[in-house]
Amino acid sequence: MFHPTVFENIKVSLENQIYDYDNLDGLLTVTDRYDRLDLALMSREFGLSFQLYGAAKVTSELVLRSSVKDLGDEILETPGSNPGCSLLLRFYLDITEPSEQCKAVKNVLSAIWGSDLTPVQTLSFIYGAEDSVYSNIIELQFNRQINEEQMEDLPDLLKFLLQSAEELEKI
Repeated sequence: MFHPTVFENIKVSLENQIYDYDNLDGLLTVTDRYDRLDLALMSREFGLSFQLYGAAKVTSELVLRSSVKDLGDEILETPGSNPGCSLLLRFYLDITEPSEQCKAVKNVLSAIWGSDLTPVQTLSFIYGAEDSVYSNIIELQFNRQINEEQMEDLPDLLKFLLQSAEELEKI
């Protein structure tokens, strides 16, 4: 009989909760979704993007990944292994004053997530464009793997994710 992997269980839980926020609660609108199997690396990646209802400045993305080692260790029940997934949160925000707004982004996210997660901000712009608008991609990479032992923490994680999106909208 088929036994779902840690990746599948966490993916389904996150997906269900986010779609409940969309369809039942009306808090957000899901804007994109993907579920990839990379045959070259034999890895899995799931992503779900959304915007808060009535807000258009920030797009938030949740990315869940599992490597071939994690999948193999779990399926083969490798002794001493602790298979799990990596989690990345990503925010997309256009800014016009990088020196001020990047500092504000860092302060907002540090206040919500603490000092353990350092936001990495990557700026880009269109050369030759008349207005100087920078695309800011903000990433929060969790330093440890998550597995089914953290399932109870997922609702709180999503609340912090929504809070982050709300606060970033104000920048």
